[in-house]
Amino acid sequence: MKYLIVGLGNIGNEYNDTRHNIGFTILDAFAKASNVFFAENRYGATCEVKMKGRTLILLKPSTFMNLSGNALRYWMQKENISIENVLVVVDDLALPFGTLRLKPKGSDAGHNGLKNIQDILGHSNYARLRFGIGSDFSKGRQIEYVLGKWTEEQLAAIPERAERCVEIIKSFCLAGMQLTMTQFNGK
Repeated sequence: MKYLIVGLGNIGNEYNDTRHNIGFTILDAFAKASNVFFAENRYGATCEVKMKGRTLILLKPSTFMNLSGNALRYWMQKENISIENVLVVVDDLALPFGTLRLKPKGSDAGHNGLKNIQDILGHSNYARLRFGIGSDFSKGRQIEYVLGKWTEEQLAAIPERAERCVEIIKSFCLAGMQLTMTQFNGK
């Protein structure tokens, strides 16, 4: 059984350690914990993690955030992965920093990466793991905030939160959506 885990972010050194790139950060943590390495491929960097009879394809799209759907669609088709086995890891302004929420579907909530995925797929019925980045910015400063670097305090908390995300992703693939939501959401 195959799964596609898509971490949203932007390519380029200027985007490293920014709030918008938390999807990349989480997939990097997963790859490191699994002793696998990303390789550059069509539409993104990928690696495979084998786990209890399942193959997880981790994807960090190289299409930039606003065209993430192209990479997701390509890898779904290339690897013949059904939408039920897709999980998108994304930053979320509506959640306080470090809050994690697994959802089976939902709106794009103004997130351009999710909006593009919805446009490409023609629906929003795909799982997403939302990582709260907070909304500590003044009016008109949203883009600056989202593309900004983490505070030192936040940066110190990222490894533990990323480790928790890896647990959630593994549970999603092994135990399924409902059990994983029950176990992890709200904790």
